[in-house]
Amino acid sequence: MEKGTLLYEGKAKQLFETNDPEVVWVEYLNQATALNGAKKDMITGKGELNNQITSLIFDFLSRSGINNHFIQQISATEQLIRSVNIIPLEVVVRNKAAGSFSKRLAIEEGTPLAFPIVDFYFKNDQLDDPMITEDHMKVLNIATEKEIQLLRQMALEVNDVLKRLFKEINIDLIDFKLEFGKTPDGAILLADEISPDTCRLWDLKTKDHLDKDIYRRDLGDIIPVYQEVLDRLNKREGD
Repeated sequence: MEKGTLLYEGKAKQLFETNDPEVVWVEYLNQATALNGAKKDMITGKGELNNQITSLIFDFLSRSGINNHFIQQISATEQLIRSVNIIPLEVVVRNKAAGSFSKRLAIEEGTPLAFPIVDFYFKNDQLDDPMITEDHMKVLNIATEKEIQLLRQMALEVNDVLKRLFKEINIDLIDFKLEFGKTPDGAILLADEISPDTCRLWDLKTKDHLDKDIYRRDLGDIIPVYQEVLDRLNKREGD
């Protein structure tokens, strides 16, 4: 597999074409961002950690029957993925109240929800990724009614698998963000990354943050925290 022209550069990753039109080469960056890019820093080692964490999680999802774009990790900071057209939605699944949800509804952080909530956000940095309704998605031609229901179903299936995975390593999955993409034949696959950048993770016993809130809220250094998540995942794989 040969690395080709840069296709896209985001906040945390670069995507390159390859000699196979159905395969994309991903390189994770050391950049940390929060508040839709208003806060930004270079943090040595972050890209390596997120690549390895995402690779382990997507491999577990594949083995659990979740259709996704991941092919394989090829270096400490790189992986290969299937080429998809990203649907401009951020699909957020919430198991407990936290973050903007807590602020918006005045519910104390950590409060268990009666059932997992699925929220949709329009993926548009210029608009600060606003929350949108199903009707908005249909008016904007982002997704059909059938596709919206499939995205909701897939998000909840991913939630079930991830809650089980994280519980095994003594981590509470509070909430997380997913993105999905379409293959040329119209199939919808789970895409992007799943890491402490995209999940809110708390230690089951201490309730300590094991996610980007450490950076977002100026609580300390994220590298030891992300390393702890990776170490627990690796230990589980080795058991």
